[in-house]
Amino acid sequence: MVRFFSCLLSLLGAWGLLGPLPVAAQAVPNPGENIAFLVTFGAQGDKSWGDDDFTQTFFFLVPKGNRQPVYIRVFDPDCGGRHDEAKSGWNTTTEFSLYGGSGAHSGPDARSTEPKGTFRSGTLLKTRTFGPEPTYDNQWFTFGPLNPLEGEFVPEFDGYVFKLVTQGRKGDDGNLYRYFLSSSPTQNVAVEGGNAFTYEYSFRLSPERGAKTHLYPFINERVVSIRQSNFDGDDDLLLKIFSVAKNGHPATISPDQRWASSVHAIAAKEHGLSLDLQITSLSKASNDLVFYVTDQYDVALPFFAIPLGGPPRYRYEVDVKIRK
Repeated sequence: MVRFFSCLLSLLGAWGLLGPLPVAAQAVPNPGENIAFLVTFGAQGDKSWGDDDFTQTFFFLVPKGNRQPVYIRVFDPDCGGRHDEAKSGWNTTTEFSLYGGSGAHSGPDARSTEPKGTFRSGTLLKTRTFGPEPTYDNQWFTFGPLNPLEGEFVPEFDGYVFKLVTQGRKGDDGNLYRYFLSSSPTQNVAVEGGNAFTYEYSFRLSPERGAKTHLYPFINERVVSIRQSNFDGDDDLLLKIFSVAKNGHPATISPDQRWASSVHAIAAKEHGLSLDLQITSLSKASNDLVFYVTDQYDVALPFFAIPLGGPPRYRYEVDVKIRK
């Protein structure tokens, strides 16, 4: 797998595609995904509002050659004010906990789609809890400086990984926020070659009729089929899958406060690339929902902020027959 990533980066550089990637790769959600915010509700939240477990885990990847300090910045970490979603008054606290070291990513529960067992594996580097704090409303909070070597080295990704667990500790409001992996403590400056990924994505769609959101699960060479699962789609969306082999295959969207899933075969030419799960909004209503994708062994696959291999494009096959 390390060899694959090295070859991929070389190809992107040769094609002239690598240049713009680092700038966009640092924002979570990435602008190309067209996701309004990440969302985590308080522990007493109503699941019908779109959060199934009140916890979200993201991983931040720093290339192994980088030895400069990095920073993980959180936009609008408080719960109360301009962007967040109130239910019965601002009574919610949200805990952001940063982990590195052995087990941060390699621990099996760390990559689970549920906050169970030892999902907080690794070395706790810093934790911070926010309530309705005007100081951080529509503002940035920064974790760091972080020595990249404090992360866990993950051979599969050829870099060091930090884990950020966000959990609603009490209350019933929705905390909407964003991340940025930066080389600066005060500005959003890209870490060259950096990326971010999650195994379960909890987010708010852009409140615009016809808006298209893109999720990019990475398909490794062992995947034969996938099961995409989503929660609380409110029957208000369309979902299609695009890839080098799929040109808008329909997939199942969930109703209100329920899970739904569908299984899709994977072609050999989709290995080592990303799929595009394209969600189309059918109304202007705000909608929070959850997605994850597993393989045929029920192993969760990562969604990368910047799709590995680039956004997929369907490859048309022309059947040429020669008449004699």
